[in-house]
Amino acid sequence: MSSTDTTLQRLRELPRNELTEEIETLVLKRFKSVLLMDESEDLPLDISYFDLGLTSLRLTEIRQNLEQLLDLSINANVLFNEPTVAHLVDYLADALSTSPSR
Repeated sequence: MSSTDTTLQRLRELPRNELTEEIETLVLKRFKSVLLMDESEDLPLDISYFDLGLTSLRLTEIRQNLEQLLDLSINANVLFNEPTVAHLVDYLADALSTSPSR
């Protein structure tokens, strides 16, 4: 079993509130990395990605990374229709909690 499989299994077994917290941590780590922020810097969860300085290209990079990490398909519309970290975290938590275990 790969480390990704182990991580996914662990996430799927978490209660919803803990799952959301774990996904938020993963998402924030990806966004901060792309935005060249330190781990200690605060990233607002309710501000548009584009207001934070992200481009469509960088957002696609984050999406692809999260898809691979979480073994989920993330519809691009989710990123552009409600473009905040908070909305993305909620979407991913919903998707992961309803996706079948492998």
